[in-house]
Amino acid sequence: MASEVIAELSDENFDQTINSGVVLVDFSAEWCGPCRALAPILEEVATEVKGRAIVGKLDIDLSQDTTTKYEVTSVPTLILFKNGQEIERAIGLKDADSLKSMIDGALV
Repeated sequence: MASEVIAELSDENFDQTINSGVVLVDFSAEWCGPCRALAPILEEVATEVKGRAIVGKLDIDLSQDTTTKYEVTSVPTLILFKNGQEIERAIGLKDADSLKSMIDGALV
């Protein structure tokens, strides 16, 4: 399902996107129940940080090169990047406040 506020990421556009300031990437899969539960939370966070940070989603089954490069073995895995560098990682279902706090910490 396409979103207006969440960037759809792939092996092709991943590096360019994570080099665009502060970017929270959700490594997920269609078959993952917790990933589906996280979707509305990510929508809320993406709406709130729009213009200050990017929230993106990468399907691990469709983008295996990037998934392997970042050694993602569990979904959902959330990785926060700043100017292309990984600065924080969280695994599992997280609430909106936790995710906003991660992003806010990277924006200072």
